Amino acid sequence: MTVGRLMVQAQAALAGALGLAPSEARIEVQMLLARALGDVARAWLLAHEQDPVAPERQAAFNSLLDRRLVGEPVAYILGEREFFGLTFKVTPATLIPRPETELLVEMALQHLPSPQPSPASGRGRGSLFRVLDLGTGSGAIALSIAHARPEAEVLACDASFAALAVACANAQRLGIANAALLQSNWYSALAAQRFDLIVSNPPYVAAGDPHLQHGDLRFEPPAALASGSDGLEDIRHIVAGAPAHLHPGGWLLLEHGYDQAAQVRELLREAGLVEVFSARDLSGIERVSGGCLT
Repeated sequence: MTVGRLMVQAQAALAGALGLAPSEARIEVQMLLARALGDVARAWLLAHEQDPVAPERQAAFNSLLDRRLVGEPVAYILGEREFFGLTFKVTPATLIPRPETELLVEMALQHLPSPQPSPASGRGRGSLFRVLDLGTGSGAIALSIAHARPEAEVLACDASFAALAVACANAQRLGIANAALLQSNWYSALAAQRFDLIVSNPPYVAAGDPHLQHGDLRFEPPAALASGSDGLEDIRHIVAGAPAHLHPGGWLLLEHGYDQAAQVRELLREAGLVEVFSARDLSGIERVSGGCLT
């Protein structure tokens, strides 16, 4: 069996089993085969389509493909996912970082204040400014911000010890030293700490939403997906607690569901935040909303 023939057969099987578009099935097959062949580059596969595949490598590939054919996400099979130009370790203890969440990181970077020259401002610690990521999971959001802005002091919180272990491993692998981790159920372990920016991609799917039983969502941690009967229970808690943990002029930015922007904006206004806005992702969906503490 050659590399090219193996890819063609696997692509057809994957598209048929999961209803994937041919282009999506092709990319997934390339990712799995690249791993089975010893983490070769995907470009290598295209340049070596006529090469035979050793039986033991084909068996390794078939094992990976079988997992994908029953719906297990590629990110969990490979144990990693690219996000905001960085590669993050992921496990079933964490959500899989998604492209649309990169908008939250982009908005965060736009709303970070300029570094303060001295402690006189009373914000942050010395010339640092402080960022809080609530429900950090794999750490993708917090560590992407910390990587892009090394002068920031980032605190990543999660109620799950298993998720924090993944985030810690990612911080170490990426060599990020300006991010700390804390086990906390939202604000519970933060006492009176205040921040210049709070970001969160919390659970926002309604508990009874049928989408939870389809696709990748079947394999992801339910507690990181669903939030009450309308999907807004955790967002309400985060918004309500934000004024007590923001410096004046600080921002709260939240990812939410495709049809929740208007409700989230209202919650932000009710909490006393101003300059409330929503930003659209590349699909034109209002995906991130935020507001500022006066």
